[in-house]
Amino acid sequence: MHRPLAITLATLSLASCGGGAGDREPVDILITGGTVITMDSSRRVLEDGAVAITRDRIVAIGLTADLTATYAARETINADKKIVMPGLIDGHGHAGHGLVKSMGMDTDEWYPATETIYARGSTVDFWRAEALLTGVERVRFGVTTALSYFGGGDMITRTDDVKYGNAYMQATADVGLRYILAVGPRRPPFPKTYTDWNRDSSTDVAVTFAQQLAVSEELIKTWHGAADGRLNIAMMFPTHRQEETPLSGAALEEVIQQAQATRDLSRRYKLLFTQDGHTTNSVKFAHSIGLLGPDALLSHATELTPEEIAILVQTRTNIVHNPSANAATRRRFQLVELLDAGVTVMLGSDGVAPDRSYDMFRHMFQAMRYHRFYWRDTKVLPPGKVLEMVTIDAARALGMERDIGSLDVGKKADIILIDWFRPHMVPMNMPLYRVAYFANGNDVTTVLVNGRILMRDRVVLTVNETEVLTLAQREADAAIRRTGLDSLLRTPEGFWGTSRFPD
Repeated sequence: MHRPLAITLATLSLASCGGGAGDREPVDILITGGTVITMDSSRRVLEDGAVAITRDRIVAIGLTADLTATYAARETINADKKIVMPGLIDGHGHAGHGLVKSMGMDTDEWYPATETIYARGSTVDFWRAEALLTGVERVRFGVTTALSYFGGGDMITRTDDVKYGNAYMQATADVGLRYILAVGPRRPPFPKTYTDWNRDSSTDVAVTFAQQLAVSEELIKTWHGAADGRLNIAMMFPTHRQEETPLSGAALEEVIQQAQATRDLSRRYKLLFTQDGHTTNSVKFAHSIGLLGPDALLSHATELTPEEIAILVQTRTNIVHNPSANAATRRRFQLVELLDAGVTVMLGSDGVAPDRSYDMFRHMFQAMRYHRFYWRDTKVLPPGKVLEMVTIDAARALGMERDIGSLDVGKKADIILIDWFRPHMVPMNMPLYRVAYFANGNDVTTVLVNGRILMRDRVVLTVNETEVLTLAQREADAAIRRTGLDSLLRTPEGFWGTSRFPD
């Protein structure tokens, strides 16, 4: 661990400070006495470190003795026996999945069920409840920045009416996360049928591509850059895989035109553009119609050809790897090849359903095991690299590296504290290894986003957690009742006593 003589801009303050109590500079928050993992350009780790915060920014990082002599804090957070590090970043999740965990996951009904619930069984209250539930989960697990598709990225986006996105983003604002909601159209052909509920009565509505694009644009105007810049919108368009869905003539041209119109909207507003489910040859197709670039983030991207990896390098397109996802089980993700080629890769949960959480510690551990098993080599994917993939590399992939991803003077105060005075973490040495290999989301004690404390000592401060859980249960039950999918809650045949589920 480093005990540096120089402490970025704080050194200037120390040199000019008289040192008396009256001479100390006022700050809003001072985190003291922690083991600080900075993830800065030198990857410094400071024993007995401290971080000073004014409003939403970090103003100094250094040793506790130095910063307490320099700054007078309105509020002090004692980080004794805690690891202090940048908040974790989750590059790929799905809004809605929090209320459909496990439903039909071991049958062929998972995808149809989620499509039915999102398009036909969800209400404004459903989306608000889901945003609150998964927002609290992420806060509890130390995820301070996340990107989620507004529904299933491959099948359904609830952009038939702005009221659903408005409810989702307002609830997310209430929780306090830094968040990117990916909105856009479903895949053609159109129109698509959605159900609008008014209490116990419903009306089916036919929705066109133009309507979904118009709703997406209205959400951009309302929410992009909202809540002091914490909330943003990305544009998404379903990935076309020609081998799986062969199209030609007018049908193929419709896909191309709609994809390009969606991409044009992202460029007009300077938004991130993202696609879910890339695999062999789909990157080449996306490139051929002009979708890629440094403002593009492709999810999964399994079993790419050498030509496609070269395309990613050429276009500076970014990738989000979801090591716990089903897509990573069916086809290999070529992380070593992508990293060696110079592609920026971040981690995502692909959560929170059917079978995974938003605990990014879990996904870091899974990533290391996944790639080491393939290469039969424990030296593959060092823990430092996987830590970068949920912090500074992740921020770079989202185009946010100037503001988040590391603890640096001038960056946003998105910070988490991890308790490592726990049986599975002690002895308290080698903190980088403890975080990468042993920590889990329930070790996170305190979370700050934009300099605001969202959770302190495991208590979420921004919303009432009991009320959130009660609302989430009520809305999940109601959506299942509306769609008649309660049979998917049963334990399926083959669950017990067999080596695999029946086909």
